[in-house]
This record gives sequence, structure tokens and C-alpha cells, in this order.
Amino acid sequence: MLVDRIIGAFTFRKEVYEEVEHDVNFTQTAWLIVVIVAFLNALGSGTSEIIVNRFLVALVGTVFAVLGFAVAMFVISWLGKALFQADVSFGEMVRTLGLAYVWNVVGLVGILSLISTTLVCLLAPVTIVAGLLGLAAWFVAAKEALDLDWVQTIVTVIVGWVVMMAISVFLATIVLGALGLGAAVLGGLFAS
Repeated sequence: MLVDRIIGAFTFRKEVYEEVEHDVNFTQTAWLIVVIVAFLNALGSGTSEIIVNRFLVALVGTVFAVLGFAVAMFVISWLGKALFQADVSFGEMVRTLGLAYVWNVVGLVGILSLISTTLVCLLAPVTIVAGLLGLAAWFVAAKEALDLDWVQTIVTVIVGWVVMMAISVFLATIVLGALGLGAAVLGGLFAS
């Protein structure tokens, strides 16, 4: 069943998002997807060839990615309710957008840059396209959860996405910079 839902997320099937929106038992699974995918994405985006540094960067990146995701879900559900009178809960946002977050797993291909730095040039377009498709999946998922029109949904999701990126990228960079690993994170973010 989970595999079918993940395939549904990759194929933009809105019925899957509607299904998980109402399945309160999926909440824990959605959080697990976010944690695992955030870790794999962070592991792939590190630029350090030293495995210990890459792993540390991935752990810190995962913590901030999950924190950013949680705050983004709060912002999206709050904005949907406050601005557009959406009937949505934080849990519904976590379930639908948590499933859509599966698109971020494509960032793991960045680990192939350990084989050759030339691969970074080849992989960058793949990760950019996957990121855009992931954002599109967020729009589809949020539309199901918020039950708003497309413009309202897109505005709400973009605000939440910007908040998530601010937390995930900037705070993680500050913390890793304090640990002396900030350059590795920034290099990884802009390389892929």
C-alpha cells in the first residue's frame, strides 16, 4: 500500500493525496518519509569526500530539513485558514505534503559526484528538474488538502516553501559554519 502511494506521488495522482489526507494512521508514515528522504537528500548533496564529514553534514541537514518542513506545514495550514478560509489541519498538511516530499529523494544521486566531479555537471539538471517536479507535487497535494483554487493554493504553498528553505538552508549553513562545515554545505547546495 505504501509503495502504491509513493508511486501515486511520483505520478501526481490526486486521489492518493485525498486518501492520505483522511488517513490519520498515515501521519507517522508521512513523518518517516520526510526524515528518511531528507537524510538521503542531504547525504547526496554534501560535497566533502570525507565520509565522516558527509555523514555529519547529512545529519545536521536532516534536522533542519525536518524542522523546516514542520514549520512550513504550520505556515501553509495557517495561511490557508487565515487568508482563504480553508478547512485543513496541520496533520492533513503533514500527510499530503509529506507524501509529496518523496520527490526529494532524487537528491541522493548527488552522491555519484564522489565517483567523478564531472558527474556534478550532468546531475545538476536532473536534480533541478526533480526539484521542480517535487514543487509541482506539493501544489497537487496541497490543493487536495486545502480545497482551494489553484492561485490560492500556489500562493500558500510558495510562502510555506520559502519558509522551509530559509530554515533548512540558512540555519543549517549557520550551524555547520560554526562547525567548520558551512562551505561544504553551500558548495553542495549550489552544485546540485
